[in-house]
Amino acid sequence: MEKSLVKDFSKYVSLNILGMIGVSFYILADTYYIAKALGATGIAALNFAIPVFSIILGIGLMIGIGGAARFGILKSRNKHKEAEAVFAGALKLGTLVGLLFAVLGLFGSKALSSILGADAVTLPLTHAYMATIMVFAPVFILNNTVLAFVRNDNNPRLAMLAMIGGSVSNVILDYIFLFPLKMGMFGAAFATSLAPIISLGILSIHFAKKKSRPAILKHKLTRPAIKDILNLGSSTFIMEVSSAVVLTTFNLLILGLEGNKGVAAYGIVANIAFVAVAIFTGLGQGVQPLISKYYGLKDRKTVRRVNRYALLTAGFIAALIYLGTFFNSEALIGLFNNENDPVILRLADSGMKIYFLGFFFVGINIVTAMILSATEKGRAAFVLSVLRGLAVIVPMAILLSSLWGMTGIWSSFVLSELIVAGFALYLTTATEKGTIAYGNPD
Repeated sequence: MEKSLVKDFSKYVSLNILGMIGVSFYILADTYYIAKALGATGIAALNFAIPVFSIILGIGLMIGIGGAARFGILKSRNKHKEAEAVFAGALKLGTLVGLLFAVLGLFGSKALSSILGADAVTLPLTHAYMATIMVFAPVFILNNTVLAFVRNDNNPRLAMLAMIGGSVSNVILDYIFLFPLKMGMFGAAFATSLAPIISLGILSIHFAKKKSRPAILKHKLTRPAIKDILNLGSSTFIMEVSSAVVLTTFNLLILGLEGNKGVAAYGIVANIAFVAVAIFTGLGQGVQPLISKYYGLKDRKTVRRVNRYALLTAGFIAALIYLGTFFNSEALIGLFNNENDPVILRLADSGMKIYFLGFFFVGINIVTAMILSATEKGRAAFVLSVLRGLAVIVPMAILLSSLWGMTGIWSSFVLSELIVAGFALYLTTATEKGTIAYGNPD
């Protein structure tokens, strides 16, 4: 049993981490090529648009993780028709929300670009990127939704291949659209928007078999189904929305302190950090199917064991990430500092060495929230995510930036993650004792 569990844990976690690293390259590739083609102004413009991408990503993850958690629990109890209905409801909900974003992208993206901090210099570039991403919101949301369900339907390998396939296509198309075709910011956004379409094409292989094909049209989207999906997936959504709020808050604070070069420096740090966050998200997504399965079987001992494996793995990954970025910060920054601007190098280098200390606590927080969601404790996961993303870091950033400038902004991330990790460890201890993560699993 122990060897089998370790094997399953390693399989699901490694495949999902690889897949999420692939997803993180959606934006990282954009940042790299935009830096080469458009310089610091392009990076700053991209950074003003990223919060909207984070919200779209968060909605897809919320519907996917929330629906897939319920799907996994129902499957473990042999309630296959109910599980199929959850999948159908998630697809319909994702399509509906995606279409709303597309309409907003067509008619409101320019005003939204200004609200998020774009000025006369960056507004045209920010608007071009944001409008394109929002128009393609339906496929971004559906891709994240289907990925989660395929992963929970015992096919993590295909989910990983789909994520990597989409990312590889993004890297290739980014280069083609930005350089030979010279399509500018629109080209970067268009390349990113085609990636989930390619990913969905790969995922369709899972449904080629008749036994795997869902009878989507016969299931209605009901209010209880929506409530259940949103309840179990809300913590994931809050994480992504929080990152958007934090990104916007940091952008505006840094814009006041260091101008567009400061925002460009933060953009470099934030995009490298996006890869690190993706690794921890992959870890959380990897353990979620296992947690949901054993929770559905009411096997508390195995759930606790998976929980411990996940937290130990998070600590090991955090150490690797920090050491890797600390000793290679200038080389990493150089990939995006195409103009070799000394101001950007100085700000990003000092920022990265402080900011990345927070990842010793980020892993604990993300994994704990995922585990709580997988064990039907959506409310506790929601509270943890709100604390992590909004309630602590935003006031901390405002306060510390007024005291210590840029150092205060970088430090606010570390201190807020530390505070939330204390609360997360409390929830983990309560889970071990069975007082929080186990109520009535039915």
